[in-house]
Amino acid sequence: MCMVDVAGHLGMALIWLAPAWFILDTPKTAATFVGVGVWFGMLPDTDLYLRRVFETVKHHGIMHTILAVTLLAAVIGPLVGLVLRRTLGDSEWFSPDTAWDAYSFGFVMVWVAGLAHIFADMLSAPDIAEATEPFWPLYQQSLGIDIVWYNNPWFNWGLLVAGVVLNVALYYSKTHSTNPSAVQS
Repeated sequence: MCMVDVAGHLGMALIWLAPAWFILDTPKTAATFVGVGVWFGMLPDTDLYLRRVFETVKHHGIMHTILAVTLLAAVIGPLVGLVLRRTLGDSEWFSPDTAWDAYSFGFVMVWVAGLAHIFADMLSAPDIAEATEPFWPLYQQSLGIDIVWYNNPWFNWGLLVAGVVLNVALYYSKTHSTNPSAVQS
C-alpha cells in the first residue's frame, strides 16, 4: 500500500514541479517539463513491482530514499531529456536553450517529481505501510510528519486538484504576461 495514493502523489509532483513556470524560458517548455515530469511522481513506487521479482525488496525501503531517487534521476533523467530533445527539439515545446541542456532538464524533472513522492509519503502516518527512511544511509531513522491518513480521498484528490489548478493558473499567467496580443483580447 502507498502512504498517499496515486492521485496524491501526482498532485504533489505537480505542486513541486510548478516553479518551472518561473525558471524556464517559454510557457510551452515549462508545460513540457510539468506534463512529462508529473509521471515520475510515482518513481519510488517501482519497489511495488520489484518486490514481485526480488523477495528482499520492501515497500518504503531503498526506493523511497533521496539516494535512490537521485541515482535513478541521474540514469533516467538524461535519457528522458535526450528523447524530448530528439522528438520536440525543433518545436516550440522544447526551446533551444533547453535543448542545449536536455540532460539537466531531464534530471531535474525526474528528481523533483521523485522527491515529491517521498515528501508526500512522509506526510502520513505509517498506519498501513512501513514508515520511510528518506535520508538512508546517512540517517537510519524513519521520518514522518503524520498529518493525514494515507487513504484520505479529500487529501489525495485535493492535492491533485491543487496541482492542476496551480499549473493551469501559472500557464495562463505566463502566456498572458509574455504575449501582448493575448492581453488585448
